[in-house]
Amino acid sequence: MLSQYPSPMEEFIRPHDRVGGDEFNGNRMLLSGIFHRDPVLLLPTQEEIEPLDSVNLLIHFHGAEGVVGHALQQNHGWVGVAVNLGNGSKAYGSPLERKESFDRLVAAVRQELSKPIRRIYLSGFSAGYGAVRAILRTENYLLIDGVLLLDGLHAGYLPVRTPIYQGGKIDEGDLEAFVRLASDAVIGERQFVLTHSSVFPGTFASTTECVDFLLREVGASRSPWLNTGPLGMQQVGQSSKGKLQVLAFAGNTAPDHIDHLHGLFYFIGLLD
Repeated sequence: MLSQYPSPMEEFIRPHDRVGGDEFNGNRMLLSGIFHRDPVLLLPTQEEIEPLDSVNLLIHFHGAEGVVGHALQQNHGWVGVAVNLGNGSKAYGSPLERKESFDRLVAAVRQELSKPIRRIYLSGFSAGYGAVRAILRTENYLLIDGVLLLDGLHAGYLPVRTPIYQGGKIDEGDLEAFVRLASDAVIGERQFVLTHSSVFPGTFASTTECVDFLLREVGASRSPWLNTGPLGMQQVGQSSKGKLQVLAFAGNTAPDHIDHLHGLFYFIGLLD
């Protein structure tokens, strides 16, 4: 994906609070030999896991492990993996085009768990959507119970760098895997939760434009919804159909974008 244009403005209305990175009191473990950068497995304490019959697994792409740890600390019954592979969607998509990469990751997690996995969820912030898309394009789609995308659903323009208002259109091929997922979510076979800001990258389709396309494809509509979100975020819209849910938020600056990552602890609560 091409580099986006920088935001032309700053704003000082919303608080842009941030979660700390040291609240997680469980165990951290590197999972080596899978990617060029080792994912971090985050396990709650044995006292927290012991009473459980099974656990939900959240595999999060792109975002500080402290933020993922905070989310797990705030939500009982979860274990997580923080995967950080670099900058840009290609850095995340390329390593996971091979089905075996995700297989090795899940196998490494299972080896360290004392409880069976109840459901597997993928979470991607910003460029992390590239990994989610790559996984959904493989046979591993069938292993995934749900997906959470945090201000990270993009596609290219056709022609390249030609926004819709200049006569371009979205490269639909970039979104095919997510349309499939959204369609399954509508009929209740998978869960798909998306959040997005109002950031307009300019060189590729924004999360707003991509969500608009997605909703049209599955016959879901936008609804205005004024509400206070996590950490002072301002929600302006909400859409739902079956197990597809979209939360739209105000803001077109970099801090507005980062808000979605730090709200992970809240958004994970929308998953079954």
